[in-house]
Amino acid sequence: MAAELYAAKKLPSVAATATTVQQYQQQNISNNNTVHGCNWQGLYPTIRERNAVMFNNELMADVHFVVGPPGGTQRVPGHKYILAVGSSVFYAMFYGELAEDKDEIRIPDVEPHSFLAMLKYIYCDEIDLCADTVLATLYAAKKYMVPHLARACVAFLETSLSARNACVLLSQSCLFEEPELMRRCWQVIDAQAELALRSDAFCDIDLRTLESILRRETLNASETVVLEAALSWAEAECQRRELQPTVENKRLVLGEVLYLIRVPAMSLDEFANGAAQCGLLTLAETNAVFLWHTAANKPELPFVSQPRKGLTPQRCHRFQSCAYRSNQWRYRGRCDSIQFAVDRRVFIAGFGLYGSSCGSAEYQAKIELKRQGATLGLAVVKYFSDGSSGTFPVFFEHPVQVEPDTFYTASVVLDGNELSYFGQEGMTEVQCGKVTFQFQCSSDSTNGTGVQGGQIPELIFYA
Repeated sequence: MAAELYAAKKLPSVAATATTVQQYQQQNISNNNTVHGCNWQGLYPTIRERNAVMFNNELMADVHFVVGPPGGTQRVPGHKYILAVGSSVFYAMFYGELAEDKDEIRIPDVEPHSFLAMLKYIYCDEIDLCADTVLATLYAAKKYMVPHLARACVAFLETSLSARNACVLLSQSCLFEEPELMRRCWQVIDAQAELALRSDAFCDIDLRTLESILRRETLNASETVVLEAALSWAEAECQRRELQPTVENKRLVLGEVLYLIRVPAMSLDEFANGAAQCGLLTLAETNAVFLWHTAANKPELPFVSQPRKGLTPQRCHRFQSCAYRSNQWRYRGRCDSIQFAVDRRVFIAGFGLYGSSCGSAEYQAKIELKRQGATLGLAVVKYFSDGSSGTFPVFFEHPVQVEPDTFYTASVVLDGNELSYFGQEGMTEVQCGKVTFQFQCSSDSTNGTGVQGGQIPELIFYA
């Protein structure tokens, strides 16, 4: 996947030009091209286009870089003046008081593709990023102090941030000293903790990042999932250290971080069938936790015993009143649906739904969240209505990440007592804390729900 941010405006070249500057750039990514013809400068009307021809080009090159680790190097030509104009580090390297007159400079700690991406920005004023290489490009931009490219890398990472990569990006944001990216990583990790902890990338984080995650009070995950994640990380760390993944070695690599797992906060059943049998705890620790659960005089434990606070869900209520009809609100397998958009990233945990208006009743709800027809969250749940006009929460298995300025479709198919409440005086815009919700009618709605009235009165979310 590739993305271009802040792409420069293209000025038209001379009509007779057979080879465009874009073709040169594409060729020069992998080849050192030379320009043929004695008047090639006349083919390009702007200095940006003429500089772009020099990108990764041997023509007039006065320095060369050997980029990449041993066995994976690439020789890249450069032009000192252009590089010095684009980077204060290159300026100091070539024109500063301690400048050294070297024809070849070795850079073993930067990947060739990332170095070329940085040079493409310096020469061509273009940013070309992809998910697989953006972190390495950010490293190059930070090393050579190219701040606009670094900010574009961070913006790209924030856009592509998800539970799948949040833990790794948290580790990198600490390394690169990017507090805003770190804050956004924590938002995802807190809200979608179980998905983040179960991601493959979680096992790639360093011990310091693991410790900060396990210390997190607002982590929205069961302690059983936290234990499973710690065990997976410990096994991966044993492999990195070339150790056998025995129980003893897993305890060794975890060290004191082991005691950040809140084992006493598990239910007795969860502990007995999980932590007590995983082999990670000593016999004395296992006995002490059993006594902590069952004995009147509880023993001292090395583990944190209080459950995590998790996140407090917020509710966006889109109706100003509710009512019920004497001739019922019929369901009959039809879909109630509404579209919504937000102005900042949130995580939809579920919906608040109405219930029976004539006494207690049980309902079955199929809830769904879609974006452009693609299903992001789906659950079939039962809930009990006590006959009041309030709403009753139903949840997805995991909160669903929702991006700003895009419309999503919330749907429900209800089965139960058809004499139920429904919303009235609906609002097209609702402010919930720092989040603004906008609502519009959905073509998926086949049962009468719209902006002004109907079902799905609440969206339950984390922000």
